[in-house]
Amino acid sequence: MEQTRPYTALLLGASGLVGGSCLRRLLEEEQYEKVISLGRRELPVTHPKLTQHRIAFESLETLDLPPMDDVFCALGTTIRKAGSQAAFRRVDLDFTVAAARLGLKHGAQQFVLVSSIGADPESGNFYLRTKGEVEKAIMDLSYPALHIFRPSLLVGDRKESRVGERIAIYASKVLEYMLVGGLRKYRPVNAATVADAMMAAGKSGNTGVHTYEFDEIKHLTTI
Repeated sequence: MEQTRPYTALLLGASGLVGGSCLRRLLEEEQYEKVISLGRRELPVTHPKLTQHRIAFESLETLDLPPMDDVFCALGTTIRKAGSQAAFRRVDLDFTVAAARLGLKHGAQQFVLVSSIGADPESGNFYLRTKGEVEKAIMDLSYPALHIFRPSLLVGDRKESRVGERIAIYASKVLEYMLVGGLRKYRPVNAATVADAMMAAGKSGNTGVHTYEFDEIKHLTTI
């Protein structure tokens, strides 16, 4: 059964590619009467439903916020941007798990997470292992509803240039129709499509743990 009453949503990562699209969708959704966005800097966005808080993520769990229903988390960085594996892990793992705890503390019943294709806590790849550890840590918090999105390469208008990603996206587009069967999950997906799917999952009312890769993400946008 879909949710019908007005809800309050907490959003983290609104300055990023998927998070920015999520913010726009949340402000458009009639279901959400309040949207709380947390970030290191205030975004140039104003809306009657939107409240922004400039915060130090190191103190995330100590924040005093109003009651909330859903948490949408699109926090993430790159090792290059963070400067080290330790700094990357702090953002992608520590801050994300702190956000999940913060949500529970303020009554949230649902957590919607952007992860990555291939996320696996046992992976030999540092990035994918960290993403898998994030998923497991949040599962262990026992949210009534947890929606995990695992896109491959994200397409969209990035503020910063990532040469390696541009090359990979171009190659994936060229090979897109060769990525069939079990390889379909590696197809690039537009960040706005992921945000649309996150909204659909958030409104579904489905409880339990759900994971979404390329085909499931696409399907959610058609419901």
